[in-house]
Amino acid sequence: MGAVSTTTIAGVLAIRKGLARPIGSLTQMGTVRLGKRTEGRSPRISEVVPLATLDDLVFGAWDIFDEDCYGAARTAGVIEPSLLDQVRPELEKIRAWPAVFDRHYVKRLDGPNVKKGKNKKDLAEQVIADIRRFKADNNLDRLVMVWCGSTEIYMTESPAHASIETFEHALETNDPSIPSSMVYAYAAIREGIPYANAAPNLTADIPALVALAATTKSPLAGKDLKTGQTLIKTIVAPGLKARLLGVKGWYSGNILGNRDGEVLDDPESFKTKEESKKSVLDYIFQPQLYPELYGDLCHVVRINYYPPRGDNKEGWDNIDIVGWLGYPMQLKINFLCRDSILAAPIVLDVALFLDLAKRAGMSGIQEWLSFYFKSPVHAPGLYPEHDLFIQLMKLKNTLRFLKGEELITHLGREYYD
Repeated sequence: MGAVSTTTIAGVLAIRKGLARPIGSLTQMGTVRLGKRTEGRSPRISEVVPLATLDDLVFGAWDIFDEDCYGAARTAGVIEPSLLDQVRPELEKIRAWPAVFDRHYVKRLDGPNVKKGKNKKDLAEQVIADIRRFKADNNLDRLVMVWCGSTEIYMTESPAHASIETFEHALETNDPSIPSSMVYAYAAIREGIPYANAAPNLTADIPALVALAATTKSPLAGKDLKTGQTLIKTIVAPGLKARLLGVKGWYSGNILGNRDGEVLDDPESFKTKEESKKSVLDYIFQPQLYPELYGDLCHVVRINYYPPRGDNKEGWDNIDIVGWLGYPMQLKINFLCRDSILAAPIVLDVALFLDLAKRAGMSGIQEWLSFYFKSPVHAPGLYPEHDLFIQLMKLKNTLRFLKGEELITHLGREYYD
């Protein structure tokens, strides 16, 4: 229940009361064209597919600090107190449950509100008990879990992740290859709950949990929300690639002062984030196909913890471009953004779309939600699609498919034949 979660929860409550607008949310403000351009049919997405409404939503969360959502939101310092105070009674009713937490995986944080158990399997059972109690107490029909916790240390797949049998054995033996985020993911997926990973951690994208999701019919999405600097990269890089302008170097610097910035000040957590942020350009530019244009690209990513900035993140990008006849050019971008303000509408959209996927019988990896993530989860043997505009086309075509409408290829020959 940190900055991203409290900004999402308080934002939804404020929007429900008519105190603010859901800017940045595709589910709340987006449209989708149906049929030919000449038909003039572009209804709201919420009119095309049966999404849950904001009035349907009830929130619960875990955290290592024993606070209610109002106190946590004041601590995060993202939303103005004057707006928070208008939804204060509802926020104060949401109190953080004790969290599954181990400082081995997030070294820069610690807190008292932590679950105790004989092993990680026991902790997972406690999370499942929390989920079931939350569902019963609030008379809920369906649930979605979105991991909005901190970035954990860099990890790769191990034998413990190979199958559900080896995974559950690893839970019982407190295997260090099972971080806290995997305990939550296991609990959700075992209960058949849609699960999304908003952080770059290795979590649900392992064979054991993907196989479990196929059994329990849980939709999966992730990972690492595409919010600030990487959002800009996936807008700018496809444009440079489309015009076949060469890129020699892309230097990205960030300063961030919230809890995420503090966590990423640890080299092991930064390694996880760095891998997520750096992979984007490799897949968009396809240097194996265009070695002359992108084969020797120097891509550098830096994140610096700067407490005075709080949640107001600043990202600098210097891009060294090569044009016609090899002439050099430069593009410089300075994005002064608010990290959690950009993340909150994504959390809302992903939750609503995953709920839709579950009701539509779409289980396992939901690649059509790649639009929202830095490191989209994908099937083995496929490369992830990072081009924001292709991702949006994939998302909207999925909605058309669910509606039984014709998919749009943008060929356009029918207007001229």
